[in-house]
Amino acid sequence: MKINNNISAVISNKHLLRSENALSMSMERLSSGFKINHAVDDPSGIAISNKMNAQIDGLSRSSRNASDGISVLDTADGAMGEITSMIQRMRELSVQAANDLNTQDDKKAIQLEIDSLTEEINRISSTTEFNTKSLLNGSLDNRVYGENLERMQVSDKVEEGIYKFSVTSPAEQAQVNLQGPIPTEITETGNVKVNGYNIELSKGMDRAEAFEALRKGAEIAECELINVATGKIATAEEAVAGATLGFRSTAYGNDAIVNVEHDRKAMADMFPVATGADNPAHGKNATINLDKSADSLFSTHQQATVKQEGNKITISDRGGFEMSMMLEAGKTYTTAEATLEVTDVGPMDLQIGANEGQQMTVKIPSMDIERLYIDDIDVTTVTGADRAIARLDEALTRINSVRASIGAYTNRLEHTVESLDATEENMSAAISRLKDVDMAKEMTEFTKDNVLQQAGTSALSQANEIPQMALQLMG
Repeated sequence: MKINNNISAVISNKHLLRSENALSMSMERLSSGFKINHAVDDPSGIAISNKMNAQIDGLSRSSRNASDGISVLDTADGAMGEITSMIQRMRELSVQAANDLNTQDDKKAIQLEIDSLTEEINRISSTTEFNTKSLLNGSLDNRVYGENLERMQVSDKVEEGIYKFSVTSPAEQAQVNLQGPIPTEITETGNVKVNGYNIELSKGMDRAEAFEALRKGAEIAECELINVATGKIATAEEAVAGATLGFRSTAYGNDAIVNVEHDRKAMADMFPVATGADNPAHGKNATINLDKSADSLFSTHQQATVKQEGNKITISDRGGFEMSMMLEAGKTYTTAEATLEVTDVGPMDLQIGANEGQQMTVKIPSMDIERLYIDDIDVTTVTGADRAIARLDEALTRINSVRASIGAYTNRLEHTVESLDATEENMSAAISRLKDVDMAKEMTEFTKDNVLQQAGTSALSQANEIPQMALQLMG
C-alpha cells in the first residue's frame, strides 16, 4: 500500500479524461450537426468537403447567372417583337403605296408614318437596356473594324482575324444626258417621262420654272438632275445660264436605270437625248476581288462568293459564313484600303458554371435602321414602294433570324439552369454524406460517453479513498 503515487487514481483519471474528451466531441457534433468540425476530425474529409462547398456555392451563383441571362434575352426579344410589329406595319403601308390609286399627296402622307416608325425603331435599338447595359445597339456583337467601309456585319460563323479584298472599279450610277440646255421658253405643252414618271412642262415656262419642274420630277423618278459639264448636282443658276443637264440615278449598280421618254415630238425636240447615249441607261456593279492569299483569312474560304446590291456587298461561304458592308460611293480600294478586322470583343459572356472558363457567349447584333437597310425607304418615288416591300422583307428575315438565335440561347439557358440545380442538389447530398453527423449514431455515442464519464468519476472517487486506508495501519 503506497501513499506517494496513487496508481489507481492516475489510471482512473486518464480514462475519465478520455471520456470527457469523447463526450465533448459528441456534444460539439450534436450541436453543430457536422461530424467534421476541425481539420483534426478528418484531414482528408475536410479538404474534400471544402472543395465541394466551393463548387456548391459556385453552382448556386451560376444558376442565378443563367436565370439573369434568360431575363436579358427576354428583354431583348420583347423589344425586337415591337420592332417586328413596326416593320410589318411599314410593309403594309408600302403595299398600300404601291397601288396606283394613290395620289402623290397620299404617298407623302404614307411616308410620314413610315418615317415616324423608322425613328421609333432607332429609338428602341439605342435605348433598350438591362441593368444599364445596352442590348440592341450592336455593343453585344463582334466588333468589326474596316477602312473606308460602313455597316459591317458578320455572322456567328465568321472567324476572328483579318480579311482583305480589293475594288478595282467602283459601282456606277445610270446616267442619261440631254443634248443641250433647257430652251429659254417652253413653246409647247407636253411631258418628259423619266423612269415612267411624267414631268409636265407647260407652254410659256422659262428656264427657271422648267428647271424646277424637272428637279421635282427627277426626285420622284429616283434621279438627280446634274450639270453634265461638272458632273455635280445642277443649280437653278447654272440651268438659267444655259448649262446642259442630265438625269443620273440615285441608285448604284446593275439594277440602277434611267429611261427618258417624251409624249410628243415637240418635247423630244426641246429635250433631245445626247447623240450616242444609251437610253435607257444602266448602272454597273463594282469589280471586287477577294484576297485569298495567306495574309487574308479568305484563304480558308476558297469558295466564298460576292453578291452586290449597289454599294452594298455580301460575302458568303459554306457553313453559315456571311459578312456584309457598304462601300464608299465611287471609290476604288486596294487590299490595304479594304481590310476587314473581325474581333472577339463585344459579345456578352455568361458565367454558367462553377469553374473558370465555363461560360456561354451571347451575341445580339444591332437592330437600327441602317443595319436593317431600311434607312432610305421612300414610297413617294416611282419604284419606292416596290423596293420598300423587298427591303422590309429582308429586314424581317434578318430580325427573325436574330430572334431565333435568342430563342435558342434562352432554351439552352433553361436547360442549363435545370442541370446546375440538379448538380447542386446531388453535390449537396454528397457533402451531407461526407460531413453531416448521423444524429442517432452520435446520440448513442454521447450516451455511452456520458455513462463512462459518470463511471470514471465514481472510480476516481473510489481510487482517491485507497491512501486513506494506510492511516488505519498507523493507528
